[in-house]
Amino acid sequence: MFDFVIIGGGVAGLSAGAALSEQGSVLLLEAENALCYHASGRSAAMFEPNYGAAPIKALSRASDAYHRFENGGYLTPRGLMLVARADQKAQFDADVVDLALRPIPVVQAMERVPILNPSVLVFAAHHDTAEDIDTDRMLQDFVKCIRANGGQVVTGAQVSGIAGQGPWRVTAGEVYEARVIVNATGAWADEIATMAGVDPIGLVPHRRSMARIPAPGGQDVRGWPMLMGAGESWYAKPDAGKLLISPADAEPVAPQDAYADDMILAEGIARYQEMVTEEVTRVEINWAGLRSFVADRVLVLGPDPDVAGFIWCAGQGGYGFQTAPAAARLLADLVAGAQPELDPEMVAALSPGRLRR
Repeated sequence: MFDFVIIGGGVAGLSAGAALSEQGSVLLLEAENALCYHASGRSAAMFEPNYGAAPIKALSRASDAYHRFENGGYLTPRGLMLVARADQKAQFDADVVDLALRPIPVVQAMERVPILNPSVLVFAAHHDTAEDIDTDRMLQDFVKCIRANGGQVVTGAQVSGIAGQGPWRVTAGEVYEARVIVNATGAWADEIATMAGVDPIGLVPHRRSMARIPAPGGQDVRGWPMLMGAGESWYAKPDAGKLLISPADAEPVAPQDAYADDMILAEGIARYQEMVTEEVTRVEINWAGLRSFVADRVLVLGPDPDVAGFIWCAGQGGYGFQTAPAAARLLADLVAGAQPELDPEMVAALSPGRLRR
């Protein structure tokens, strides 16, 4: 029997597995034949501690030291630039406050990103806080930690049944017994809970589309910041010498292997296109991922209030990578009965119990 069976092999499950492997035996089950196949493999891979609601910001800031120093660090400078038209001033001003940005002159914005369109761009703001996360290495290190502590990681293990509670019996081809289940299945978290006889939390997946285009005008984009339209109406991010563009869509969908909506993607590219001088003539590849939220759009972390031995690690939305170190540490503390490092108010705001009142 295992101490912990973790269901889900994305960043949520792998980080939780690494933290919990310090406390007992871990078995991680992933339905796909490869880890991080869904949302975790389709992330924009940014660390932006000013992004999200207060509990998310608290988790991100608590994850800062891990991202910066653990295993040599996972961050490289990127920066974030907000750009807006004249008619977007109210939204621009709100975004500046929310993301702790510094307004800059248009000429300075164009020095950083030469393709910006001076006939449309009226407002710009920037900060250096946003950084790229080396997500591949981070995930590999979580797996190494699990295995170094004697844990097992099994792919191609679709969970088809969950029974019992003390111990749990999880069927995924074979039948595994565990003292504790950690539900880290992303868009499928409510389905797994229902299978286990646990009340769902109202999780809703939202599709986020993405396209990769060649470097605009043959420019060297490596030093450009991430660009964002006012109200997060689109964003663009350098990636391996190319540019990623997203319409920042958030259409509610059923749990699925997501794909980009061509019309929505075209609309997002048009919003980006309006702000730059280089025309988008070719999309190299497009894809989509799922960002899953509960009603308050805050993560759900900790023991279910009604069912012993069932731990939620869900509702990461678009914040999974940047919050993973602190989220996993919080789960481990709660399981061990230790005092969490986060403020009690933030722990309560992340607790599954808040959704059952």
